[in-house]
Amino acid sequence: MAAPHTELLTLRDLLRWAITRFRGANLVFGHGSDNAWDEAVYLLLHALHLPLDTLEPFLDARLLERERQRCVDLIHERVNTRKPAAYLTGEAWLQGERFLVDERVIVPRSPIAELLGEQLSPWIDDPQAVHQVLDLCTGSGCLAILAALAFEGAQVDAVDISADALAVAQSNIALHGLQGRVRALRSDLLKQVPAERQYDLIVCNPPYVNSQAMGALPPEYRHEPRLALAGGSDGMDLVRRILVDAPRVMAPEGLLVLEIGHEQAHFHTAFPALDPIWLSTETASDQILLLRRAQLAS
Repeated sequence: MAAPHTELLTLRDLLRWAITRFRGANLVFGHGSDNAWDEAVYLLLHALHLPLDTLEPFLDARLLERERQRCVDLIHERVNTRKPAAYLTGEAWLQGERFLVDERVIVPRSPIAELLGEQLSPWIDDPQAVHQVLDLCTGSGCLAILAALAFEGAQVDAVDISADALAVAQSNIALHGLQGRVRALRSDLLKQVPAERQYDLIVCNPPYVNSQAMGALPPEYRHEPRLALAGGSDGMDLVRRILVDAPRVMAPEGLLVLEIGHEQAHFHTAFPALDPIWLSTETASDQILLLRRAQLAS
């Protein structure tokens, strides 16, 4: 256990110290925050059991010794292990929703979440007409749950090849009280998905990191399951299978929303005949594409 930092009297003191530690250790961010300030604020407020969206009133509050020690230990753990903050706290937040996470799943961060928060407007005219949704490569189940919240009349299938990931997804489905509308299904991509499914919408954040990029991943990302990240030499190994098999389970007017990260050039090389619609969010551009069933079936 780290020695008590008795000279750090207030939350403001701890916050300054934590940012200095993070910067000095050259930590990499990207699992819910993108800078040292936000990550330090999150970890300290979590350690103190304070509201995560309320910092200012507590900045000059003096801490009890046991509170200070809890904060110091958590900051040291982030620096020494290089684990993403979500793995240290056991939770991640996406679109204002809380999800349980551990190292069986990647940390929820897909920009598809923002699109679901907007009910895929304008690409989906009538959200009430969405009856079946598939979240392929569901991991923690976060996108499946956000889809269920966005399309209140829809049944949602959360599909993953990993039994460990599906156990986490089941916990999150229960956390959100959606057991009646979100079903977890183990499948190697679409192989075990029942043929009678006719999805109005498929969302998918598959493994797409190319082999060269995998070799250069910072330590934080190496704590995540390789199975959920590695996409082969060009990042398109699983994407190829998805695009071939998806029409079988899509409704006639069904949509596929697919995240491919920074692999747009590899996508165009692999699929020169496809002309997807590229969707932008506040945090991502040229990373998410939309395809209609008719494009894939042809």
